[in-house]
Amino acid sequence: MHEHTSSRRRRLSVGTGTAALSLGLCLCAGQLISTQAASAATPVVTQQTATVAKVKPTIRDSVNTSSVAWGSKVRVTTKLINPKNGKVITYGRVRLQAYRNGKWQNWSSAAVGKNGTATIYAKPLVNGYFRTTYIASSGYTSATASRLYVKVKHSGAQILSEAKAHTGALYKFAAAGPKRFDCSGFTKYVYKKAAGKSLPHKANSQQHYGKAVSKGSKKVGDLIVFRSGSYGYHAAIYAGNGYMYDSPHTGARVGKHKIYGSNYVVRRMV
Repeated sequence: MHEHTSSRRRRLSVGTGTAALSLGLCLCAGQLISTQAASAATPVVTQQTATVAKVKPTIRDSVNTSSVAWGSKVRVTTKLINPKNGKVITYGRVRLQAYRNGKWQNWSSAAVGKNGTATIYAKPLVNGYFRTTYIASSGYTSATASRLYVKVKHSGAQILSEAKAHTGALYKFAAAGPKRFDCSGFTKYVYKKAAGKSLPHKANSQQHYGKAVSKGSKKVGDLIVFRSGSYGYHAAIYAGNGYMYDSPHTGARVGKHKIYGSNYVVRRMV
């Protein structure tokens, strides 16, 4: 009877343990302790952030002319290409830069169009280099094109602009600027400053410089020398529509005045 009981207890113990294990349970010191099922374990997730390298565009500049008259504009066109697939880049902005006084200066900017180009207009005024820079955007880094040289030709508009800049300067005999002028001192100063042209400080001598032009063909910026007979006694700069800029006489100031008389010669300096 004792052996039978012991055997029965052993079978019960073994059966209980088997059941406990199948349920993911553990019998320890007479206590039933739950263990986590393998299927319920929290998975370990590894997240990787992919970094996509930006592409540096191929950028090409062109200018509609390499030589322009002072006061006129040039057209700079920029073409942008993705070097990885050869397709044009159709978004972003391009900035125009000019090399002035030993450094690159930012000028205007324009958006890139659907055809992959940006067009910017500029008025140089002096000889120098231009270039464009693509401003970094989504998917692309910044890029800079090769520089382009533009030569500025002297023009009548340039001469007139310099003449206007001295409006109000008081007449002084034998003075040649920059604050006071007599008539030939004024024309001498303006042509030298604006176009690098050298003239003597005497109206009679100035009438022999530059290219002779008929009165009916005179243009803005031309030199006018009034004469008494064949002697030149007063010099001025043609301003268009029958007017001129000059330094008239003692007590007067540089300004725009009506052309008087008809005995004068016209000389084209630029």
